[in-house]
Amino acid sequence: MTERTDDLYGRIYEAVQLVPQGKVATYGDIAAVVGNGCDARTVGYALNDLPKGQDAVVPWQRIINSSGGISTRGTRQRRLLEQEGIVFDARERIDLGTYRWEGPAAEWAEAHGFHTLRPRREETQLRLF
Repeated sequence: MTERTDDLYGRIYEAVQLVPQGKVATYGDIAAVVGNGCDARTVGYALNDLPKGQDAVVPWQRIINSSGGISTRGTRQRRLLEQEGIVFDARERIDLGTYRWEGPAAEWAEAHGFHTLRPRREETQLRLF
């Protein structure tokens, strides 16, 4: 990894650490908080490269895709989220309207060189039945 990648990944890990227990953020949310050209794919790469032993410090399991689904293989991420009280629907998705993190406080973000998330309209997933 280059020094720039190390710095970017460190910022991603710092942003992920802000997501509280019982909440989730999307890869895109974390990219928006980090800013400076970071994108959702880079967040995924960073979490995939999380150094051994850091998963106890960086709650990687709280980062999901924009559909409310899990992008990792296996059942570990789901199990960890369920232990935090997060509920999956019949399609194995998380209701982002209920569990999505609102982002860092403006004061914290400004003091640390991060960004806030834009306010969202009510984002409950469409239910057809």
